[in-house]
Amino acid sequence: MALTIEVCLTPKLINQHLLEGKIAVVVDIFRATSCMITALVENVKAIYPVSTVEACLSLGTQGMLTAGERGGIKIKGFDLGNSPFDYMGKVSGKEVAVSTTNGTMAIEKSKNAEQVIIGSFLNITATLNYLIDQNLPVVIHCAGWKEAPNIEDTLYAGALTYQLMGHDFLTENDAAKMALDFYLQNKNSLLKMALKSDHAERLKKFGITKDLNFCLQVDKYPHLNGRLMGSKIVKI
Repeated sequence: MALTIEVCLTPKLINQHLLEGKIAVVVDIFRATSCMITALVENVKAIYPVSTVEACLSLGTQGMLTAGERGGIKIKGFDLGNSPFDYMGKVSGKEVAVSTTNGTMAIEKSKNAEQVIIGSFLNITATLNYLIDQNLPVVIHCAGWKEAPNIEDTLYAGALTYQLMGHDFLTENDAAKMALDFYLQNKNSLLKMALKSDHAERLKKFGITKDLNFCLQVDKYPHLNGRLMGSKIVKI
């Protein structure tokens, strides 16, 4: 029997999806989930996603590094921002508390799922193989931007949907079909299309185009996944 793929284009719509018994793949390409996968590659001990700046700072008083942004800008007083390059060479063996505008909220709203895993283009093949092995229905939960859909997360949702359909998964809702068509129309120019997004335009103003290019690399880390276990994200 074929398994199903649903796409939720924004956390504002996640209450329309039954998450119990399914795997939620949370994706925030620019940049939270791309940072999390990078941190796991850098051998972070654990990542604690939290919704508020205050919760993040509280964990910081317990010895964790603090990381995150609001509106794309590093939060004052935090150790790290929301760039994958911030994590390189700085987090091995450490715990990091993270709060971002979109990604950590999407993780929080996915917790009713059987499993929550972290999605990015950087490790899309690892995610595909994990989902095939788990043999459960999938909900791809796009973080979007301030509860509105965005281009880059929708492209990822379409890409993962396309790959899953090659392994007996079927699209379950119109959002999955829309994301799939959008990806197929742009699969040979992912970076070009993603850089047209409103979110990318906002981030370019901060002089971090290198972050955007980094986050659109496909399978830079093809053998690593991150999963939410209780309140922390760990490497699996």
